[in-house]
Amino acid sequence: MLQSKTFVKKTKAGRVQKVVREHYLRDDIPCGAASCSTCGAVEHPLSADAAAILVVDTNVVLHQIDLLENPAIDDVVLLSVVLDEVKNKNLAVFNRIKALCSNKARRFFVFTNEHHRDTYVKEMVGESPNDRNDRAIRVATRWYQSHLGENVKVLLITNDRDNKRKATEEGINAETVESYVRSLAQPGLLDLVVVSTSGDVTMEDVEDLRPSKKKVIYNEHKPMSEITAGLRCGIYHQGKLRVNRYNPFEAYVGSESIGDEIVIRGRSNMNRAFDGDIVAVELLPQDQWHESKSFIADDDEDEEDDVHLAPNNADDAPRKANPTQSTVTSSADSVSSRPVGLVVGVIKRNWNSYCGSLEPMPMPAGSGGVAHALFVSKDRRIPKIRIQTRQLGNLLDKRIIVAVDSWDVLSRYPSGHYVVLIENDINTRPFSTQVLACLPPLPWTLSPEDLANPNRQDLRHVRVFSVDPPDGSNKYAKCNFDLQWLWHIRSISIYTDIADVTNFVHPGTPLDEEAAQRGTSVYLVGQRIDMLPKPLTEDVCSLRADVERLAFSVIWEMTPHADIISTRYTKSVIKSCAAMSYVEAQARMDDSRLVDPLTVDLRNLNSLAKIMRHRRCERGALTLASAEVKFEIDSETHDPLDIGIYQIREANQMIEEFMLAANISVAEKILKHFPLCSLLRRHPSPTKEMLEPLLRTASSVGLNLDVSSSKALAESLDNAKAVYFCSGDLTFSEYYHYGLAASLYTHFTSPIRRYADVIVHRLLAAALDIAKLPPLFQDGPQLTGVADNLNYRHRNAQMASRASVELHTHIYFKTRPTDTEARIVKIKANGFIVFVPKFGIEGPIYLTPKGDKGGDWVVDEVHQRITKPGTSISYAVLQTVMIHMEVVEPQPHRPKLQLTLI
Repeated sequence: MLQSKTFVKKTKAGRVQKVVREHYLRDDIPCGAASCSTCGAVEHPLSADAAAILVVDTNVVLHQIDLLENPAIDDVVLLSVVLDEVKNKNLAVFNRIKALCSNKARRFFVFTNEHHRDTYVKEMVGESPNDRNDRAIRVATRWYQSHLGENVKVLLITNDRDNKRKATEEGINAETVESYVRSLAQPGLLDLVVVSTSGDVTMEDVEDLRPSKKKVIYNEHKPMSEITAGLRCGIYHQGKLRVNRYNPFEAYVGSESIGDEIVIRGRSNMNRAFDGDIVAVELLPQDQWHESKSFIADDDEDEEDDVHLAPNNADDAPRKANPTQSTVTSSADSVSSRPVGLVVGVIKRNWNSYCGSLEPMPMPAGSGGVAHALFVSKDRRIPKIRIQTRQLGNLLDKRIIVAVDSWDVLSRYPSGHYVVLIENDINTRPFSTQVLACLPPLPWTLSPEDLANPNRQDLRHVRVFSVDPPDGSNKYAKCNFDLQWLWHIRSISIYTDIADVTNFVHPGTPLDEEAAQRGTSVYLVGQRIDMLPKPLTEDVCSLRADVERLAFSVIWEMTPHADIISTRYTKSVIKSCAAMSYVEAQARMDDSRLVDPLTVDLRNLNSLAKIMRHRRCERGALTLASAEVKFEIDSETHDPLDIGIYQIREANQMIEEFMLAANISVAEKILKHFPLCSLLRRHPSPTKEMLEPLLRTASSVGLNLDVSSSKALAESLDNAKAVYFCSGDLTFSEYYHYGLAASLYTHFTSPIRRYADVIVHRLLAAALDIAKLPPLFQDGPQLTGVADNLNYRHRNAQMASRASVELHTHIYFKTRPTDTEARIVKIKANGFIVFVPKFGIEGPIYLTPKGDKGGDWVVDEVHQRITKPGTSISYAVLQTVMIHMEVVEPQPHRPKLQLTLI
């Protein structure tokens, strides 16, 4: 059956064109129900004994995705009209619901109602697109009920009051999200239900009648039409809001329109904006641009001070546009040269799921009722979040994840809902039987088919070896190297062999879907949460000594001066002659008595790596890295016995150089063949305002830094994050990796622990014509969604790793109060921030009682010094001080490491 769609569109030249599109309708599209005897069988049918088949509308998917991902919700029909709407409104949610639909362990079925003859609906005259789609959802639900008969209950789930009313009038079973969840008799599920703020359907029994809710606390955000007009005429200024990590009541918005950074002071002026939001800002009158002291916020101001690992980036924005001016901040009436403003609207939200705990509170009377609680994020830049829960006793004193739903002008805090007890949204569940069924039989051995494969080169005759961390954790790429001097052409052959993980992880399988969802392995103290099952990570894809393994190789011909003559890529078979730790490889290179071929290869590779490293730094690569804390763990109690800083050796740097070179070479190859769908990694250049704290600190100790390029900033720290992206989403100039000073970069060398590398292996195989490009790469938005998930998972893995280190740091110091040296790294009005080199820890030192915003101390911002008038007592940035470290517990079950000046 053929239908036609007719519409008009305006061309770039201004002409109006009539467009007619054919729309084919069929009657053989299956319904997906196992109980249906009419339709053909489908691969993953809805259950034959389901209590009800659920049809959900667009808003339910958009706002209740956390609930839908819970295993208690199954036998769900996703209509194509709903998926199309979700894709247009929120790509991240679309990718999550698509993952549910493709998950063989769940029963989510996609029904293409827009192409079924009995469920397709035409838009009526005067009908809005939204009303037409709601009608299409009701028509499809009614068809399901009629098609499956009275023995199967079909239920429309909607929180839209008007849609529910019309469905009831049309004889369709319809329920709100909450009423359906209540019928499941699982009270914990109600915590996942997002409270509606649209005014359509209100949640039952959760109305907040406290007096504080009746007062307007924040200004309404301006409508987007007004914001757009205001930006165009210069009334408003757009930029990303960055909240001060040490004072969450102060934020900064970098504005290109005025070429400076706008200071936002106080939560009322932040106007419900979160750190990372793209906001519109209106400048206050210039007589209100008063300078304010920079201080460390304390516990009494809604946020807890925190001692933590030294950050990987700068956190504070500058206090002055011109660091050469004298700025002793002793008067609140002095006029600042930096503009001050307030947020009038949020252009793009940066709401995420946040890890933290509930604020201690007494248990409410009775049991099973709704309790209102305040969630405190571990990230002190995030305001407290109000949640409603029916399992308060289970959540108190626990680490939980909370997602933000809304922030009303009448509420002091945003509203959210409890998601999971898993810290940092890390999947710690065992691999399912479906995933494990995808693994090759063990023990795995090389097959004749592997050797006969014309696309796989036999390199078993080549002398290769691997260098890894001492614990064999595969945290760093497991690379094999061979070095052959070919004297007749004065060149060197170097083989970098990476485990051929994609030979065992095939696209679209449960194993691949699980790896894509996890995104990365997570490294905790004494524990590793794998992206792939251990039979792969510790056996089949582990490049062990004297064992034949499959690899993907990058082969260079180099001159003795480390200039690349040519690059070749191939799948291969290798047999490593040695597997060494960094310590063992370094010991071999340092022992002058050893002259065996393996040791000579190591030394020659190290010589080349030094040349490559020097050349990279000359191009402007940054060489700073944060201190990595190392623990010695008791094998029985798993408590830390000792703590120190991980030592970086030349062997580490040697491996790093060849990994970077391999990643760059592969990036060039895949982009050449797939310019629109390559997965690359970029590192944006830092903005001026990100660098000014560093300039101010350097100036205070007599250093004059040139930050005009990354080369000029090779010994400086920047605040931009490296991220994955799809090459088709950006222009070539935006591909640049600032930290490595590389025009192109990707991740290829660690497919065992990073799914990004798995994708890149598939791209490289397709570029070499030895494998077909999976369908994922033909779908730009879906590939962008994969990149977004990889960035999200990578960030969460870093947070989890740091949280694990902080936990073990607390355990270590709980019984070991310590006096040690520290360096002052930031000056504040009421104290300073110190870095403890021995332990890699950073935290605040208070000079005044908490709550005192500076007392009689005077801060000199230019020279980064704080002085007590009338005395000789002063402290300056980079000054060494003696501090006392001990664990205190100001609130039950919330220990923290406290630093005090000796």
